[in-house]
Amino acid sequence: MLTKILKPYKNLSKDIWILSLVTLINRTGAMVIPFLSLYLTKSLGFSLMQVGTVMTFYGLGSLFGTWSGGKLTDKIGYYKVMYFSLFLGGVLFFMLQFLETFWQFNIGIFVLISVIDLFRPAMWVSISDYSTEENKTRSVTLIRLAINLGFSVGPAMAGLIIATISYKGLFWVDAITTLIAGIVLYIYLYQKTTVTKKETEELTKKSVPYKDFQFMLFWVAIFLSGVAFIQFIEVLPLFYNEIIHLDEQKIGYLLALNGGIIFLTEMPIVDYFDKKYNHIKLVIFGMLLFAASYFVLNLSHAIWVIVLGMVLLTFGEIFSFPFSNTYAMERSKKGDQGAYMAMYGMTYSAAFIVGPIFGMYIVDNYGYAVLWYAVTGLLLISCIVLVWLKYNIDNERAN
Repeated sequence: MLTKILKPYKNLSKDIWILSLVTLINRTGAMVIPFLSLYLTKSLGFSLMQVGTVMTFYGLGSLFGTWSGGKLTDKIGYYKVMYFSLFLGGVLFFMLQFLETFWQFNIGIFVLISVIDLFRPAMWVSISDYSTEENKTRSVTLIRLAINLGFSVGPAMAGLIIATISYKGLFWVDAITTLIAGIVLYIYLYQKTTVTKKETEELTKKSVPYKDFQFMLFWVAIFLSGVAFIQFIEVLPLFYNEIIHLDEQKIGYLLALNGGIIFLTEMPIVDYFDKKYNHIKLVIFGMLLFAASYFVLNLSHAIWVIVLGMVLLTFGEIFSFPFSNTYAMERSKKGDQGAYMAMYGMTYSAAFIVGPIFGMYIVDNYGYAVLWYAVTGLLLISCIVLVWLKYNIDNERAN
């Protein structure tokens, strides 16, 4: 039994394991993010529309940081970008607690996330360097497990910190853990391969992501699903608090359920489905589970329905995220990986610009029920776009 559980983890490189550790430390520390909307409303007294505006600045920072991270990765290499992002990000997390006015926080969150999200495209490119073609999807999954284990531990710790200390304590922990992640990266990892300037120029001429029709279809689908996923991060905690009447600690445990399920089941699921089924079909299935997770929230406010919604959302993540990430990596080539992975990452950055305003506006004017129906609709449209993409891929191969 134990051998079967451990089988998917075999033959992954030492570097991937260290990168996973760096990601785990970093993600565990980013505990302020899921509670940001509660911090802004309860501690700083911001309105829902002001919270939506702050999260739009979050999205703009993410968009700029991810784009810059892709450019810098292709020019100076992923290692330097990750190192810079973690060390400066740790300092900026600490400083964020001192910003209290609306515009101070808008500017502060933009600068912080711009620096933090330099890390993302660099990290995804490093996976290609630290893994083989055969275990690339499993390497992506291990990184996601680290992210979600951090997301499981982080909110539970955050709930305790808020209950026993204050929201301010979150900023201290975020700063310290981000700096620790940078130290581990500095000591144990290094840049394995480099791409010459000539190689980069030749390859990017042939393969520019925004001129790749199939990739842009994929981008639109992931963007729509990203707008839906942002509601999980930004609006669901408010829904749990205001409508279901859960306190911060219980919300932390519910969010931890998401990370816990992913940690226990994602790697075996990915290992089983990776070579047996088309990746786009698996992403579509994941999107349908996402849609169901929001739809059930309008059926009942009973706690078992709330838990069911979280379970459906979690398995939606398991089927959609690893395989969509792998598709983006496989679509890129050496020399333009930073550009492709930045473009992929920018789907969620753009979703962070649109998603919070979209969600907060609907809740403020029409209520949570209308939002859950609207998000379900977005995810069904995403599925239709992915079906169109699959049709184009099949036609291309037939010809």
